[in-house]
Amino acid sequence: MGGRARGMSLLRSLRFFPVACTGRSARAVLLQPSQPWLTFHAGPSLSSAASSKELLMKLRRKTGYSFVNCKKALETCGGDLKQAEDWLHKQAQKEGWSKAAKLHGRKTKEGLIGLLQEGNTAVLVEVNCETDFVSRNLKFQQLVQQVALGTMAHCQNLTDRLSTYSKGFLNSSELSELAAGPDREGSLKDQLALAIGKLGENMILKRAAWVKVPSGFYVGSYVHGVTQSPSLQNLVLGKYGALVICETPEQIANLEEVGRRLGQHVVGMAPLSVGSLDDEPGGETETRMLPQPYLLDPSITLGQYVQPQGVTVVDFVRFECGEDEQVAEAE
Repeated sequence: MGGRARGMSLLRSLRFFPVACTGRSARAVLLQPSQPWLTFHAGPSLSSAASSKELLMKLRRKTGYSFVNCKKALETCGGDLKQAEDWLHKQAQKEGWSKAAKLHGRKTKEGLIGLLQEGNTAVLVEVNCETDFVSRNLKFQQLVQQVALGTMAHCQNLTDRLSTYSKGFLNSSELSELAAGPDREGSLKDQLALAIGKLGENMILKRAAWVKVPSGFYVGSYVHGVTQSPSLQNLVLGKYGALVICETPEQIANLEEVGRRLGQHVVGMAPLSVGSLDDEPGGETETRMLPQPYLLDPSITLGQYVQPQGVTVVDFVRFECGEDEQVAEAE
């Protein structure tokens, strides 16, 4: 399908599909992801059948590894549960890095966008894989979740005092070096290697964006092609995502709805700049946001929709999964 035909298809779906957005409060609860199958062979039985079975079940429940690998770990570590757990993680890491090296260079055009909002902070992340089939796998979605949490933690650790909004971007190498989080050891690139080891496809942590706003500002958000996150109610996964930064000097009753519609417009119309309310109305090829035909009512411009709402659009971020690097950099 050509680029223009694909774009028109997206516009039609956005005009008739229900709007979806994230919630505004966080419940940062991580699922313990299942771990890769390791190719070990079972050794001799442990001395005490009853105690070894209890330890085996406990290690299995705690780590998610196979019974064979848990038994091998306990035998190797003399029945020490903590050492066995550490040994399993190290072996899984070796397996993941080995597969990552073999698969490096294979094209990764599929994947997911993750949108996470927590208080006055919002982040967008993109993680790519080779096939749409893997992007629908729970283990891959857990990786996107971990990347979103790592980006959120990085943003919240920034100590700037806000008088206006702040916005930042992380490229693939910067994103990979972020800490994996309080419940994970190492960096996000270590989590990436584990996911590659489990799923057997090349993957990349492509990019991330974050926005922080003070009082008097609001971040509208929208994700298209929504998949609910594995364990975080305020994390939404999809193929397109947008954040729209608005200035709101007064409390507005329908602010969340307005923010949702603005995000939907950014996803569907793909503007390159905000523009001005004084700009002359443009057509379908207009790249400035405010003079563009409003996605949900093309008889008016977006500026004409926004003006009576009592908000001022000041900036936005748009992610499209799998788009070329040149397009991503331009946006």
